[in-house]
Amino acid sequence: MVERSEFQGKPVIILRRNEQDRYPFSFGLSKARLILENIEEIKKFVKENE
Repeated sequence: MVERSEFQGKPVIILRRNEQDRYPFSFGLSKARLILENIEEIKKFVKENE
């Protein structure tokens, strides 16, 4: 589940496993760019640790 919101007037994206997820993962534009710049390393990390 993905939502969009604002925090202190700036856009954020919120990722939830499901509707009842008590601890969603949220981040703004700066962290989103950082994730995109490193997406291949993130994929590699997940694959190596599954």
